[in-house]
Amino acid sequence: MPKIVIIEDDQAISQMYRFRFESEGYSVETAVNGQLGLNVIEKMQPDIVLLDLIMPEMGGVEMLEVLRQKPWGKLVKVIILTNVGEQEIPDHIRTLGISNIIIKANMTPRQVVDAVKQALSASNSTPTVT
Repeated sequence: MPKIVIIEDDQAISQMYRFRFESEGYSVETAVNGQLGLNVIEKMQPDIVLLDLIMPEMGGVEMLEVLRQKPWGKLVKVIILTNVGEQEIPDHIRTLGISNIIIKANMTPRQVVDAVKQALSASNSTPTVT
């Protein structure tokens, strides 16, 4: 069973994705900010992480920078799942080993599930914004 961590401060969005991924057979854990997300990732050791960028306490960019410094976090697959505009996404985030950047408003939950499946089956490739 694939394991996924969803790090998202909007509880409605988080629960919507939790339900969708659980119905697809994933084991799902959630966190409402980057600090809690790091704790969940370390404990769960997921196959992939869906990471929002704008969150209280510790945002997604800072969390990803910290994650990549940890021995257990260097190779975790991460998809950025955000509603910030492409021009607002920091350029250096692509150097932090992400699989994809998904703009929430542009994709249905079904398409997000498909993107996660693709990321899990793909080798490291250049991330795109969808």
